[in-house]
Amino acid sequence: MRVLTLSIVFAIALYFGFMVLFFVTQSSLLYYPSHTYTTLGEAHANPAFREISIRTTDGIDLNAWYAPATSKPITIVFFHGNADSLATAAQIADPYIAAGYGFMLAEYRGYSGLAGKPTENGLYLDARAQLNRLKALGVPEEDIVLYGHSLGTGVAVQMALEVRVGGLMLLAPYLSVPKIAQVSFPFFPCSLLALDRFDNERKIGNLHTPLLIANGSRDEVVPDSQGKKLYALANDPKEFHSLANRGHNDAFDDFAPLSLDWLRRKVVQT
Repeated sequence: MRVLTLSIVFAIALYFGFMVLFFVTQSSLLYYPSHTYTTLGEAHANPAFREISIRTTDGIDLNAWYAPATSKPITIVFFHGNADSLATAAQIADPYIAAGYGFMLAEYRGYSGLAGKPTENGLYLDARAQLNRLKALGVPEEDIVLYGHSLGTGVAVQMALEVRVGGLMLLAPYLSVPKIAQVSFPFFPCSLLALDRFDNERKIGNLHTPLLIANGSRDEVVPDSQGKKLYALANDPKEFHSLANRGHNDAFDDFAPLSLDWLRRKVVQT
């Protein structure tokens, strides 16, 4: 009996030890920033891009890559996933720039060699500063379409709550960080432990802008069921696509043509 009691105590202590470890290391599990800056030339970025400097209200200096619109009135602002950077996201812009849209690659504090440490509130400050910079360049907020991928969908949803943008595109969106963490850590009470939450599920019903959602049917990181639930909670006008046989990071080529079609039908002519 004593051995059994000790075993139970040890198992409980081990569980709580791992839970504490999860809590204190959660930032490193959520954010995977690149610590080096890559120039436009080194990234083989579209020649339409130019680098612009931005300062946040809390004094962080950021860079973004911006290509002005040529034949369309809309400028797309892209918020990337937790392991991407300006350099890795640069090619995503090509089909939109080719179609005449403006495109801004937003960057977060702590990523691409920039100063600061990423947090939920910090990323919101970064996004606000970049949208304000875009408006200062002469782009009206109603001519801005926000495009988020993975982690960036949480940033895009929050900005859509704050700014009267022309549309919102979400690729591989999740319900919230606690609910996506629960998929990978089913034995921890993630809803109680998560500090950065990016609660798309709670916010999506408060949006009233044209919305496009797409998830890969074989997404190994964010189950497509989470995107489908967000779609069910969202207001019209909305559209959902399941991208057949696509995972978390290989859906951009499929998403580009359907999003260009959606932009033409739902945003540009409105």
